[in-house]
Amino acid sequence: MRPSGQDALLEAARQEFSEQGFGSASIRAIAQRAGMSLSAMYHYYSGKQELLHAILEESLDTYFATCTRALAEVGEEPADRLSAVVAATTRFRAENRTRSNILLSEERSLDPERLASYSRRHAEATNLFRHAIDAGVKAGIFLTPYPDEARRAVIAMCNAVAQWFRPDGAISLDELVDRHVAIALTIVEYRPHRSWSAGRG
Repeated sequence: MRPSGQDALLEAARQEFSEQGFGSASIRAIAQRAGMSLSAMYHYYSGKQELLHAILEESLDTYFATCTRALAEVGEEPADRLSAVVAATTRFRAENRTRSNILLSEERSLDPERLASYSRRHAEATNLFRHAIDAGVKAGIFLTPYPDEARRAVIAMCNAVAQWFRPDGAISLDELVDRHVAIALTIVEYRPHRSWSAGRG
């Protein structure tokens, strides 16, 4: 469990980075948002870089936990695993818009060492989609001849949710999840193998 002051700082930094962007964000404004002095803030974090890295890492932790829960509910069928990741990612982007927008826009602001660490974890997130799609192609049930491009298209579709989705909009989150899963399976050209003769006399 983190101290409440640390949680307050992370939330304050998320809001400041979201509203101002990392480059224009003020360390003094972050401390004020969190209701603490600069000296108290420096007890937890050395500055904006460390705060940004902590926010990105926490967001990835939350995302991976969401995907892990979704994948635990399905078996090894590639279509089910891709559907689970698409559904989990869509929900994460919709329910964590501030976190998502910082994840998608501020990694470039990390210093080289922190960027290298973040990039490794980001690649793990990409692999959730890649592994499911590659398995489906190998099994002959995803017929796309362009698995890399299909993966990028599916990820881009899910990531864009953070920019446009509104809970009070014309479409509910449940409806959006169902549509995204259907679109993702269409993009990879899902063709399940079915036997029409099994069990017939």
